[in-house]
Formats: sequence, C-alpha cells, structure tokens
Amino acid sequence: MISIITPVYNGEKFIESCIKVVLEQNCTDIEHIIIDGGSKDSTVEIIKQYAAKYSHIRWISEQDQGQSDALNKGIIMAKGEILGLLNVDDFYEPNVLNKVSKMFSTLPQPTLVVANCNIWDNEGNLKQINKPNKLKITDLLLGWTFAPPPVNPSAYFYHKSLHDKIGLYDINEHYAMDIDFLLRAVQAAHVKYIDEIWGNFRYLENTKSYQDFQRNQAIDRYNRMLDTYRKKLSATLQIYLAILVRIKYFWRHPQDLIPSITKRITFNK
Repeated sequence: MISIITPVYNGEKFIESCIKVVLEQNCTDIEHIIIDGGSKDSTVEIIKQYAAKYSHIRWISEQDQGQSDALNKGIIMAKGEILGLLNVDDFYEPNVLNKVSKMFSTLPQPTLVVANCNIWDNEGNLKQINKPNKLKITDLLLGWTFAPPPVNPSAYFYHKSLHDKIGLYDINEHYAMDIDFLLRAVQAAHVKYIDEIWGNFRYLENTKSYQDFQRNQAIDRYNRMLDTYRKKLSATLQIYLAILVRIKYFWRHPQDLIPSITKRITFNK
C-alpha cells in the first residue's frame, strides 16, 4: 500500500483539487492521510465531504507544532509500506502512483526513489524542471550549483521503514525539513533516480517557501544546514569535500583561478 500524506492549514483554495489529484491516479492500493492543523476556513468541511464518499481518505484536525509535526503524525498513522508526501497545492503527473507501486514491489528496504519535478509560477507558467540526478551525500553537500536537491516531495517516494533508521522529521525545523530529511535519507537508504517527471510544485507568491526566498533567508538556511552536515563527515571526506567546494568556486569564478595560483606560488617562494 502507498500512503500519501498531506499536511494542510487553511487550504480551502487547493484541498479539493489535492484530493482529486490522488483520486484520479486510479491506484487501488492506496490511502490518503490528510493532517489538518485546525483550519479556520472551510478546509475541514471539504475534507469531511470527500471522506464520507471515499474510504481511502483518513484525516484528523487538531493543532500542531508546524508542518514537520503534521508530517510525523501522518507517518505514524500510515498503514502503507510506501510513503509519499503531497503538499495541498502541488500535484502528481498522471499514473505516477501505479508506477510507484509496481516499482517498489522489486526494491529492497529501505529505498528512496527520486524523479523530476516541474516548477510552476503564480500565473501557471513552467519556470523550471528540477532534475536531481546527483543524490550521494557528498554531491548534495556541494550545494545547489553542482547538485540541486529535489525541490518538492511530490517527486519522491520511499519505504516507511526508512524512518526506523533515520527518525522522523525535525519538529524544530519549519522551512527546510525536506532538505534535512533528504540529507539523512541518502545516507541510510538505497537511492534510485528516475529520469521522468512525476511531481509538480506550485511556487506561489503567498506561500511560506516563496516568502522565505524573497527575504533571502532560504539560501542562508540551506547553506547553514549543509555546513552542519559537512562537519559530521569523517576527516577524509571533509578534505575531499573541501577540494570539491574549491573546484566549484573556480568553476563559477574562473577569473579568480590564475590570481589564486599566482598568489600561492609567490607565497611558497
């Protein structure tokens, strides 16, 4: 079984389309777990209407400590051995869940499968296709330029047993919980990349993620998280990573390479 987990708070604009996205996958062995954080709008009423008609929808509505806490509640509730996370305003490509179900039947536990993701703007224009094909921990720790991480969970699925190895989501992390999860996951799971578009991420102006980027806080938070994980590596890997980071810098700033070499030669004399 696949358990799709959707955290939501005041999501009346998208909750119906989110429920329909999962319904229209026509995947029989599935449950859709919706964790509402005590919405003040009509979100709960919409969930109730669909849950009364479709038995695969399970839901709760109560205050939580943020998105990470909501995800953890969904993971604990999940009956499926495969997990997918679908934010209320994102969506899957057609027939993705059937592909996932068939694929995971042959994969060892725990496995993380990552595919590509469309990124859409406020006007519905396709801005970018995220292709996270470098998924080793040393790749991800190089940062966005060399190894962009998966930008949205609509494009990856994994065995629930992965959480037995790495723990749940960090409830103290309210923005980059997915990056924190991925940095832990790739070190513990079998990782498989699929060069197909599975997910769709709406990068909307009124969302937490968009506002975080506009305040230039997202990149700073991302880099601080990478630094934390870099320090956990062995001494050998830290040296290796430092060399790669230096290569990355000169790849982006080739004009600085010759002056740097000249300075080092002069210093050694």
